[in-house]
Amino acid sequence: MVNYKNYKVWQRSHRLVLQIYKLTKTYPKSEQFGLVSQMNRACISIPTNIAEGCGRETQKELIRQ
Repeated sequence: MVNYKNYKVWQRSHRLVLQIYKLTKTYPKSEQFGLVSQMNRACISIPTNIAEGCGRETQKELIRQ
């Protein structure tokens, strides 16, 4: 298993997640289940997919992810 935390792309995407979550806290409550939810789900998928790909058995599977 590859340590995904060593990848710069994971580190940057993780910082992006923290920034987006901080930013969306300031959005109005009326957007909580619309735009805020969509932005949070979209940004968290980046580092999550990288981590999932690094947990694959082979390098070929990691690249495919």
